[in-house]
Amino acid sequence: MKIINVAGARPNFMKIAPLMEAFDAHPDIEPMLVHTGQHYDETMSDLFFRQLGIPEPDINLGIGSGSHAVQTAETMKAFEQVVLDEKPDVVLVVGDVNSTIACGLVAVKLGIKLVHVEAGLRSGDRAMPEEINRVLTDAISDVLFCTEQSGVDNLKNEGVDAAKIHLVGNVMIDTLLKNREKAEQSAILDDLGLQPRNYGALTLHRPSNVDNTETFGRLLNAIGEIQEDLPIIFPIHPRTRKNLPGLGLQDRVDAMANLRLLDPIGYLDFLKLTANATIVLTDSGGIQEETTILKVPCLTIRENTERPITAEVGSNQIVGTDPEAILSAYRNVMDGRRPEPQTPPLWDGQAAQRIAEILSQQA
Repeated sequence: MKIINVAGARPNFMKIAPLMEAFDAHPDIEPMLVHTGQHYDETMSDLFFRQLGIPEPDINLGIGSGSHAVQTAETMKAFEQVVLDEKPDVVLVVGDVNSTIACGLVAVKLGIKLVHVEAGLRSGDRAMPEEINRVLTDAISDVLFCTEQSGVDNLKNEGVDAAKIHLVGNVMIDTLLKNREKAEQSAILDDLGLQPRNYGALTLHRPSNVDNTETFGRLLNAIGEIQEDLPIIFPIHPRTRKNLPGLGLQDRVDAMANLRLLDPIGYLDFLKLTANATIVLTDSGGIQEETTILKVPCLTIRENTERPITAEVGSNQIVGTDPEAILSAYRNVMDGRRPEPQTPPLWDGQAAQRIAEILSQQA
């Protein structure tokens, strides 16, 4: 079984790494890696490949940035030729980025079996580009691997044949557990002069949060208060950094003495930073999952989540974008008022092996 595995953006790399390793243990599976180049700068892409031990991509499409339409269309054009040349039995896509739906569409239109890893997740918010990508990719996939029970339930409710659906756990957690010890060797805390459990970490990149002056301004009201109490380390997404002056918010951020902006950092450094934080504030889906395993309190600055298990059993709270709600949840965490977090079922570091076993049986 020849499988083309597609990685496009930073969140994909943590999901592809354990799959490539698991496939290598199955002589009946011939894996190929295609990097679409949707994330293309050094820290967001190449560094992740090196740190996670991902083999060099067999093919890099070098798509780069652009509007959703341009990025999706250019990926489809380039990937179609790859599929025609390589004639795979399976195309495997992960997550919910533009590369996921673009390569999925190419595969099914050429009659190639499509596998979606991290299937069934739903925020219910069709204004999120990722939600559109998730729904459409699931609709055309032949095999769907779910990280949590909500994914299984969503797919069944949408009429997907139960025989296509497999609850296998979370490949991103495979990567976290494998690299946790290595991440502890990171010098990032020393480099930044930080003590464990004596700072917070922040990430913001969702268009709904960082493209709108009013919303971003409200978030800065809460962040401004928190950073007076606790240093906040903010590895800032290029999109978010670019928006600050354009939205007239740069001076407000510059005035926050305890809000420390960093350029994007590598996976191991970020894992060390997150694992040792007092609290994490984020609008990222993956970070909700990582903090759940690390049992670090997480405040998700969104009105919804496609990963409800992280709030049901984990250390995550969905707090929205109202400053008072954010600050109230922050105070509760700092006062120790939160339930003891649990680990979601099957988040045990073995998800990729389960996926490889199921696909091997279908070879």
